[in-house]
Amino acid sequence: MSKRNYSVFLLILGFLLFISRKSFAQSEVLSNGSTAPMFAAKASLAGNAFDFALKKALANGPVVLYFYPSAYTGGCDLEAHTFAELKDKFTAAGATIIGVSADDIQRLNSFSSDPNYCAGKFPVASDSDGKIAAMYGLQLIPPQAEAKDLRGVQITHGFIPRTTFVIDKNDKIVAVFSSKTDHISPDEHVKKSLAIVTNL
Repeated sequence: MSKRNYSVFLLILGFLLFISRKSFAQSEVLSNGSTAPMFAAKASLAGNAFDFALKKALANGPVVLYFYPSAYTGGCDLEAHTFAELKDKFTAAGATIIGVSADDIQRLNSFSSDPNYCAGKFPVASDSDGKIAAMYGLQLIPPQAEAKDLRGVQITHGFIPRTTFVIDKNDKIVAVFSSKTDHISPDEHVKKSLAIVTNL
């Protein structure tokens, strides 16, 4: 094989490995029966920052862990508002709700206390570098140029795909659903989660 052909071969091989790696990474979203990775993160409840730990939340019962792209955007606002509206029913089922996005804690302090969205009913956590999302097999989409929220504020962080994990008190994932693959609306994430935790 000539040097030129060998170089072309290496280029093609490298490209194929890159594509296969990318496809593999995209197929690693944790599924039912997987053990939920434990994490701790800075979170906000009713405008007050605190340290959230999944392990501590699970000691009290099942947890609905939902990832969403960004505070103050249409679908995410609807999802947060629906969780807030149904919070008492989640509490009756013994379940904790935790939302996670790449928003910084300052944005989340505002979002968590906003009466139109989280309304101080449940916490939202910051995963600005996407490390928590990656633990669950989700890839942080890079920041979008000129992206603005509904208030006209520039969104400078990346987006985590809207995905919900329902985790039982034994640390096992019992349900996973995503807007991308399951084609469900943001408020359906909430209703499906409630139906599942009610039956645990």
